[in-house]
Amino acid sequence: MPRVERPREKLMRYGPSKLADEELLAIILRTGARGIGVLDLAAGLLRRFGGPELAKAGYAELKAAPGLGPARACEVAAVFELGRRFLAGKKAGIYLKPRDIWEELRDVRDQKKEHFVVFFLDTRNQEIKREIVSIGTLNYNLVHPREVFEPAVKNLAASVIVAHNHPSGCLEPSDEDLSLTKRLAQAGKLLGIELLDHVIVTREGFMSFKQKGLI
Repeated sequence: MPRVERPREKLMRYGPSKLADEELLAIILRTGARGIGVLDLAAGLLRRFGGPELAKAGYAELKAAPGLGPARACEVAAVFELGRRFLAGKKAGIYLKPRDIWEELRDVRDQKKEHFVVFFLDTRNQEIKREIVSIGTLNYNLVHPREVFEPAVKNLAASVIVAHNHPSGCLEPSDEDLSLTKRLAQAGKLLGIELLDHVIVTREGFMSFKQKGLI
């Protein structure tokens, strides 16, 4: 019986373009899970997420998939994120609408603690850098304007968009959210770095302070 070439061997012999999707994914996964070969594991993941939609899955979704676990979920998420960034060029995206922010924060909106994220943008609303500046508790996150605008100055940002998740799933801003947004807008005016929006995200949706007339 002829020996079947493994995906890694096929790639070295023929190049990546000759491999099927499950073979390429199997190379990333390296090994299977208990009672499941690596190719079967890869094929199962592609079926579970609908093929190309696997590239859009967040870390929490990947970790919950049978046979992956935290470490390999990190690896798969990192590979697809790196691919997105390289395809888009050095600057990861253009942010014109709150939905753009919601789409980008797949890795944050399912978190069990509040994560406060800042998008540093150039004059064309292209991302220079994205940074998590604070991680809080289940329902509270303490952020100082200095944590937002010091890196904004260092990165030569023309404007910023801030966002944070609500683990409760509620999209209504808290009194603290309203107060912080007002302080950030005032600090931005003093520095000449406009606060374009503050977006609250959850698994199911988002709320824009700008759209609500709160900025």
